[in-house]
Amino acid sequence: MASFLRQLVAGPRRGHSEAGLDLCYVTDHIIATSGPSHTYPKLAYRNPLDQLVTFLDAKHGADWAIWEFRAEGTGYPDHLVYDRIRHYPFPDHHPPPFSLMPRILASMRHWLHGGALDGVGGTVTEERHPDRVVVVHCKAGKGRSGTASVSYLVAEEGWRAEDALARFTERRMRPMFGAGVSIPSQLRWVRYVDRWTRHGKRYADRPIEILEIHTWGLRNGVKLDVAGFAEDGKRICSLHTFQKKERQVVQGGAPADGGLSDLVWEMAGYPSGTKAPAQAEFADATNNEDTGTSKPVNKEKEEEEAAATADLKPPTKSKTDLITEQPTQESTASSASRASTFSTSSKLSSASSRKSEAEPGGMAVLFRPETPIRVPTSDVCVAVERRNRTHKSIGLTMVSSVAHVWFNAFFEGNGPEQSGSPDADGVFTIEWDAMDGIKGTSRKGSRCLDKMSVVWRFTDTGVSSSGDGGGGDVAGAAEPAALDTTTAGPDDMEEKDIGLRVQSPASADISRASSVLSAELPRHHKKGPASDDADDVVALESVKTSDAAGEELRPEATRT
Repeated sequence: MASFLRQLVAGPRRGHSEAGLDLCYVTDHIIATSGPSHTYPKLAYRNPLDQLVTFLDAKHGADWAIWEFRAEGTGYPDHLVYDRIRHYPFPDHHPPPFSLMPRILASMRHWLHGGALDGVGGTVTEERHPDRVVVVHCKAGKGRSGTASVSYLVAEEGWRAEDALARFTERRMRPMFGAGVSIPSQLRWVRYVDRWTRHGKRYADRPIEILEIHTWGLRNGVKLDVAGFAEDGKRICSLHTFQKKERQVVQGGAPADGGLSDLVWEMAGYPSGTKAPAQAEFADATNNEDTGTSKPVNKEKEEEEAAATADLKPPTKSKTDLITEQPTQESTASSASRASTFSTSSKLSSASSRKSEAEPGGMAVLFRPETPIRVPTSDVCVAVERRNRTHKSIGLTMVSSVAHVWFNAFFEGNGPEQSGSPDADGVFTIEWDAMDGIKGTSRKGSRCLDKMSVVWRFTDTGVSSSGDGGGGDVAGAAEPAALDTTTAGPDDMEEKDIGLRVQSPASADISRASSVLSAELPRHHKKGPASDDADDVVALESVKTSDAAGEELRPEATRT
């Protein structure tokens, strides 16, 4: 029965026939697997840890080691894998802090080239050790594991990012079941790794400030949050929620809604596949729809292409494209005139206007905080959420839209292309369709806005660039500045979904519609074991098993 449940859960994914496990060989030295377990109930449908260890011992002796990325917890003690494990945790469905990437990649290279797992000792050679393998896992062995695997192939093996993403999708996913790495922000991080590699692996993590956020086509009832990483990336903390007085409607006339049918369709989950949106970085490559197989690497051709594009800079965001403030026009109508036209219909209109003005939308809306929002690292998250309040007697509110986006100011400021010295300030622009959806899918609910631009600047005068640099330093990058979570202010930013929520007044300065806790019904904030197991099953729905040659292995060929 346990074997049947594991095959059922991992049905769309490729597993390994000899072990009856959910794992795949991305290359002959990188193995991706879903997070194993050694306790029930997860043991019934996840990789049994003892079987995974037995398989790795049989195939690779003492030449395997695990890299795991689960901020939610590894799920097993280190000693059950002989303490042969490296932990680089960051939250599910998000990219890692970029300062973590050089350390992840350098430690993987150190191990694969003969060094000791702890980074001290061992004989590190120029050529890869013929027997060493790394085993990467997160929860489903897709997004976080794929980001790390693809980044290693790009940074250390000389692969084109497109080919590395296509390879991961080919080896990890069943045909027609989506992309291996599908979250737009994770794909943006792969682009960053590609640029970081091409330009000498220089990186400096510096604090920044968010000065303004410009939005176009903003719907009514939308709130904006700015968030950042805390505890070296283990947590995401909300740093600022824009208040009513920090919102300026420059051009009114909020666009019409998409309609109730669109929301119902989204809530049903039909369009929530794991393909990357067409507007995301490397969408064609990671979706791997052209041939269904990745192309072999031609290193000579890669070097020629790298040389040809080495001096190219990413498209710059012009500040002239930002919203221009218009002077406010005061009404010249006298109070007597207004009183003479006051009627029942005007009362209704006024009430409706006040309600919609709590979080008014418009064709051009500017968000400017009272003081610049300080983010302790160069990684920034901007989240949007739309809520429609029901009648007060019901006590519920409908969250009809949720989306977010991550970017890194060092890369958006052209740091790699400028020898590690990025622009002092800049603008990051994103369209709605290219933003991250709910729990790693493209599902976002009804449209919140058409486009958004974030105006940022560095708060310091610049520090020496740090990074892996191609050397042997396993740590790779300087530790990022810490976010002080001991004082009041930052709150944990939980994953959100569309649907009904319980109203719980929190701040009148935000609005009546959005001053509620993101409490799910009926569980409120905390997930029970049953719901957590259900989330696990959903996360494990679309990958496959493939061997070292990339051949898909049939479920009936597996054994327990």
